[in-house]
Amino acid sequence: MAVDAGVRRLLADSGQARPRVSPRTDLITTLLGVWFGIGLMIDAWAHSNLAELETFFTPWHAAFYSGFAAVSGWIIWQVYRNVRAGRSGTAAVPDGYLAGLLAIPGFAAFGLADLMWHTLLGIEQTIDILFSPSHLGLIVTMMLIITSPLRSAWSAPDLGDRPRLPRLLPALISLGFAAALVSLFLSYGNAVQWSTEGIVRAFSSAEDGMAGSLAASIVITNVMLLAPVLFLQRRWHLPFGSVTVLSVVAVLMPGAQTAFDNIPVLLTFVAAGLAGDLLIRWLRPSRERRAAYWAFAGLSSFVTWSLYVAVASLVTGRLPAVPELWTGAPIVAGLIGLALGVLFLPNAVPAAAGSLPGAVPAAGEPGAPFPDQAPARAGESGARRA
Repeated sequence: MAVDAGVRRLLADSGQARPRVSPRTDLITTLLGVWFGIGLMIDAWAHSNLAELETFFTPWHAAFYSGFAAVSGWIIWQVYRNVRAGRSGTAAVPDGYLAGLLAIPGFAAFGLADLMWHTLLGIEQTIDILFSPSHLGLIVTMMLIITSPLRSAWSAPDLGDRPRLPRLLPALISLGFAAALVSLFLSYGNAVQWSTEGIVRAFSSAEDGMAGSLAASIVITNVMLLAPVLFLQRRWHLPFGSVTVLSVVAVLMPGAQTAFDNIPVLLTFVAAGLAGDLLIRWLRPSRERRAAYWAFAGLSSFVTWSLYVAVASLVTGRLPAVPELWTGAPIVAGLIGLALGVLFLPNAVPAAAGSLPGAVPAAGEPGAPFPDQAPARAGESGARRA
């Protein structure tokens, strides 16, 4: 009974406004999340490139689960420090870290389920790995954990609307790894994994089905790469280098899966990220400048996939044989990018609506708190967020 009473006291909200962690703490969370993410990349490489994996207990799983232990221990430590300071319940959880904290036991449970799955049913090595229920549970909970710095930064008072790149870096890296997780589980539609020879060959014939497969992969990958950038542009005026950082992180997962055999294609997307940063500097897209936002969405997609076809052609020494395919694919991507921009920002937001220092936009508006970042109750100082 005494134990039950103690647990109830710990879970009962003590009523204080939730604390914010320091930028240094967010950076450490991000770096430990990088360990976690790279561990998954190593495991993905092993599943894709090693012929026989017969046990759950491998060095690749050790790299993955040790990363989970490191970042989870760090998040729990932050909560424990607040408990020792007299907080309890959700008031002890730092701003932006609630979803990550709740995902920790979920990830552990899915990890146990994965152990049982592999023990009873064996190790997946083909497309079935991307549909395993235990793997899907792991990837969702992992995403919630590693994006804690992004949620923390979303309403950080020191960031404002025009953050500097070093201060925004934890949010960028955590979102980049989240996008990489999505790309892993959409590997069957990831154009980054294609070789230059495969790209040229696919667009050299409309008869064997390869052209349709590559075209579909371009559409899927275009959305995976563009959506995180448009998401961030609804909140911040992105500093130069932001898109390049996201692109570098995004190519790591498909690079690991292909054992980095398609370096020219991977570097193409890094170059496309730099082109995106240049377009942002030129167009200055933001939630207040809807036309520039839409133009960036369409133009950045067109430039990315034009570079994709151009680099493949240069490396292989020939253009694809079907002009309609290699000229039309970047245009299709640009139109889809434009449509995505319209969906993300159907209406411009007046600059005065969310630009006042300390102002928090209403729910549903660009820049509004995440669902686990609720406003403070009357009488509390500051914003009470998760």
